[in-house]
Amino acid sequence: MITGSLSTMNLRLPQILVTRAISLDPEEISETFIRAGGPGGQNVNKVSSAVQLRFNARRSKALSNAIYLRLKSLAGRRMTTEGVIIIEAKRFRSQQRNREDALTRLIEIIKRAASLPIIRKKTKPSNSAREKRLMSKRHRAGTKRNRGTVDLSN
Repeated sequence: MITGSLSTMNLRLPQILVTRAISLDPEEISETFIRAGGPGGQNVNKVSSAVQLRFNARRSKALSNAIYLRLKSLAGRRMTTEGVIIIEAKRFRSQQRNREDALTRLIEIIKRAASLPIIRKKTKPSNSAREKRLMSKRHRAGTKRNRGTVDLSN
């Protein structure tokens, strides 16, 4: 099993841009390469192409507490009790495409957590809409009432 973070020893990678206000430090993201199950022939037995991406959302300096709480509910079982998000990517045969897929999925979930939820405003139907609904119900009831049995004794 191969482990490592997104940045290398001497090379400093640029920040990962999530939104205009949020950018992640590559040091906060670590990757583990594991073998992916499923079809793929001998390649599956030889190459560790699946990626397990870990991001500690609780300790991240880029996320506010409100974003972290929304992220916690969005991530669900992908987030551990310590606040670490674990994303496994094994859709593709190549390790590089799985790395990109895992990072894209992490960015998407953080974007969704960063956007404020739309608060629903309570509204009432207008009087005309209420009257129209009741009239259509009366009309439908009358139609069904006329479908009764026919008396042929006259």
